[in-house]
Amino acid sequence: MKLSKVILTGAVGLMSLSLAACGGGDGDGGGNAGQTVFKLAFNQTEEHPQYAAGVALGEKLEEATDGRYSVKVYPNEQLGSQADVLQNVSDGTVELTWTGAPTLESYNPDFVVFNLPYMFDSTEAQNAVLSNTDALQDLYTSMEESKSFTVLTGVNAGTRNIYNSKHPITTPADLQGLKIRVQQSDSQVQMIEDMGAISSPMSNGDVYSALQTGVLDGAENNEVTWDALKQSEVAKYYSYTRHLMLPDYLIMSTKALDKMSEEDQAALLEIIPEVQQIANDGFADFTQKSIDHATEIGAEFNDDVDIDAFKATVQPLVEATVAESETRQELYQLVQDANAANPAK
Repeated sequence: MKLSKVILTGAVGLMSLSLAACGGGDGDGGGNAGQTVFKLAFNQTEEHPQYAAGVALGEKLEEATDGRYSVKVYPNEQLGSQADVLQNVSDGTVELTWTGAPTLESYNPDFVVFNLPYMFDSTEAQNAVLSNTDALQDLYTSMEESKSFTVLTGVNAGTRNIYNSKHPITTPADLQGLKIRVQQSDSQVQMIEDMGAISSPMSNGDVYSALQTGVLDGAENNEVTWDALKQSEVAKYYSYTRHLMLPDYLIMSTKALDKMSEEDQAALLEIIPEVQQIANDGFADFTQKSIDHATEIGAEFNDDVDIDAFKATVQPLVEATVAESETRQELYQLVQDANAANPAK
């Protein structure tokens, strides 16, 4: 059994692993003498709650390991694009990163279940699923052998809605003919086309200019990214379709993790739920600030949306995707159980 599996399930008492008694990853970053400082790559700003969560991880890890380990967060893509960073995490030259959920589909397609439209009924249901490391053990450790990635936790990254420069969106008919940016993921492309729009996969960094020049009519994202990237200036109609609640994941290099002693790995495990909570709570506050700012600059919010009509358009996609494997069916049932226990408010 790999050490990371023991950690993720909390079975710290299983001591059947052959690791060196003294820990030590390969991180750097100017820590105290003898201290290993893990690099945490992040593609957004210091204002983002996941940045604050990463800083807290470093502080708590340093305290819990008596100074043996800490974390330094590198925001604003200082360590490269997400694709570059994931390769570096695989190599072990970067120890940690926050990454968007669709990215992991290319490494293990079963991650798609949590990326399907209208999957989670509430943020509480999503959190219940992402925190269930016993049930997600195989998924969270599934990339260790092939890519040396270990998923430490998943966090809420907001609810994604559709915004555009033309008009409010109330029904799927309002999307007809509109060119909408989606993430570069097969499931996301299919989703927006089923909803009635023309899909335009592209990097988020290119969206502002594409909206400004009319190459795009709109996009779909949470309020935080929409406003932070100034897309609220050129696509002011924000409609609450609530079609996606995608998680972000905290990924760690399995190589770096396996170099830690059992004691230090156990300390890391105990910190992760606190870090998850910091990220989740901060995102809710950050979302409201984004809404307030977008309103100030003239954006218009529309909550008169026929959610049932949009759900109906994508239900075949959900059913077909889930049916492709037994693992996906089990993950889907996990979500349904969480939805039943945590209904929308």
